[in-house]
Amino acid sequence: MKKHNIKFHQLSYREMEHLRQFRRDVTKFLFLGIISIPPFTNYLVFLLMYLFPRQLLIKHFWTPKQQIDFLDIYDALRKRSHSAIISYLERAIPLLSDTRLQWHLKDLCAKIQNGTHPAVHDILALRECFCNQPLGMNQLQAIQIKALSRAMLLTPHLPSPLLKYRLKTHTTVIHQLDRALAKLGIGQLTLQEVKSACYLRGLNSTHIAEDRCRTWLGEWLQISCSLKEAELSLLLHNVVLLSTNYLRTRC
Repeated sequence: MKKHNIKFHQLSYREMEHLRQFRRDVTKFLFLGIISIPPFTNYLVFLLMYLFPRQLLIKHFWTPKQQIDFLDIYDALRKRSHSAIISYLERAIPLLSDTRLQWHLKDLCAKIQNGTHPAVHDILALRECFCNQPLGMNQLQAIQIKALSRAMLLTPHLPSPLLKYRLKTHTTVIHQLDRALAKLGIGQLTLQEVKSACYLRGLNSTHIAEDRCRTWLGEWLQISCSLKEAELSLLLHNVVLLSTNYLRTRC
């Protein structure tokens, strides 16, 4: 890419997705490589991979059953932060100067807490809230950043500035992937590609029919492709807003 002066967002959707996954896999390989450097520790590495396949092996080495079980485990971990994220949104309502936005945000939080799946226009109506104070990416508090990191399956055990940088980077990558996917078309994706795309964006697609996955992904793209870079905090929160009640209301 450097040789031909090609940037990440200029790649095709599949090229971008493969590169994103490759970077994540390399992190695990580097860890295993480092701990296997001392003499005779390679036996320990094999033992650790056997005991902790979810943490140490990339998903290509998981069995079909492990793939389902491990993805369910990761989804349960990120769902633990959903209620906290909604609570932080509720606390932000009095801080909004626009009464119209206050009403929209209050209504959206109530819908999600009552088990209703929000419409695309319900979420896009709030894009102004996520540009600046109090919900803009640069205005998020440390406790919010930690909760959002958990929802994105990123470690929350880092200093706040580094967590915020990782969230920005991760959300920007997803936004770039979304634009490339919209250009390609959801209909061009295989079943596995659709399910992987949904899972990355917050929906546990392992037990959902293909048509419902494609419908949900279409809703996500409507929101994502309507947002500007300054509004990416809304895309970050959308991981919770759009996924929490989808299974409950679209049966």
